[in-house]
Amino acid sequence: MAELFPLFGFVFFGLFSPGPNVILLTASGARFGFQRTLPHILGVACGVGITAGLTGLGIGVLLNAQPKLTLALKIGASLWILWMAWKLWHADMTQQRAGDRPFTFLEAVLFQWVNPKVWAVALSATAYIATLPPVTQGLTLGATFAGLNLGVCLFWTSAGALLSYLLTNPTAWRVFMRIMAVALAGFSLLVFL
Repeated sequence: MAELFPLFGFVFFGLFSPGPNVILLTASGARFGFQRTLPHILGVACGVGITAGLTGLGIGVLLNAQPKLTLALKIGASLWILWMAWKLWHADMTQQRAGDRPFTFLEAVLFQWVNPKVWAVALSATAYIATLPPVTQGLTLGATFAGLNLGVCLFWTSAGALLSYLLTNPTAWRVFMRIMAVALAGFSLLVFL
């Protein structure tokens, strides 16, 4: 177990630092509250675990070997992230639109397939366990990412929910949501680096 501590540290800091999930969960906590964001939290933790587990099983090798597949994934990720940024930019504290709601569990799971940060951290994390057989790598990465990311998701959603107490006037709310939107849109460009 002690030999996995470097992996745990790398994964924790990789997932805790701001990225699309952190931004979306913080904004969702502020917009919809902690309880309504729970399916989103659980979906992110599960989806990140699945993505990391499949990376350990060899999908990472496939992506590195197929540049066209990687480019398609990057374009899809960039467009989806821009769409979510647009929704955050237009979020209005005073009126909820008919379709406004947090991510569902399934949406959050599926988002991980186009989340460039999760792929980058998962691909890098394989170096910590490269000597293990592929199935063990997949199980280790999946469990590590899902377990650590659940704590990360709970923290950032709670932070967003607490921020909602400070964002009581429409101007403060709009500024916060637009900062989140700009940060998220910035990640759509980082996809191609």
